[in-house]
Amino acid sequence: MAAQAKHADPASRCPCGGSVYDRCCGRYVDTALPAPDAEALMRSRYSAFVLDRREHLLATWHPSTRPAAIEAPEPGLRWLGLEVRRHRLTGPDAAEVEFVARSKMAGRAHRLHERSRFVLEDGRWFYLDGELDPPSPG
Repeated sequence: MAAQAKHADPASRCPCGGSVYDRCCGRYVDTALPAPDAEALMRSRYSAFVLDRREHLLATWHPSTRPAAIEAPEPGLRWLGLEVRRHRLTGPDAAEVEFVARSKMAGRAHRLHERSRFVLEDGRWFYLDGELDPPSPG
């Protein structure tokens, strides 16, 4: 039996830590509205991971690096929070977002530290790839 995507209460706090879900990431996860910048897209992708909304993850992943499918999260995985450390444009149609996402699985805490790269094509931001545990900026 396939796992079913979770749906956030539109009036609840957004998983990314922003404002109310429907005024934050819900605008992008639940509709075809494009995120205005790479940070908003990265936040919506984090929320999609929390809610197991794989269709949003695939739709916002650049076709040149997008996998054919995304596996369901492991049972018992709990996302605990997101910290955006840095967002910067690296060109007229490129950006980076550095973040730390915390989770818990089987009683053990985990952290995902990534510097993600994004590209802007035809007015839409796409996740391209990321570097895990990036060095501190010099």
